[in-house]
Amino acid sequence: MDLWDILELAAWGASGLFGLLIVIDWIRTDSTYSEEVLTSSREGELEALTEQQHRG
Repeated sequence: MDLWDILELAAWGASGLFGLLIVIDWIRTDSTYSEEVLTSSREGELEALTEQQHRG
């Protein structure tokens, strides 16, 4: 096994680890917050409020 094979395996391992961490974070976030909170747009509400203040 040469250096490039070892680096390729390490890259695949890191990719799998990152993928696993993403799935764990997804499950943790989904179980912590309700669907209503996850789909709400606080930034959109603030932007709408700012636009109303500039118009009025």
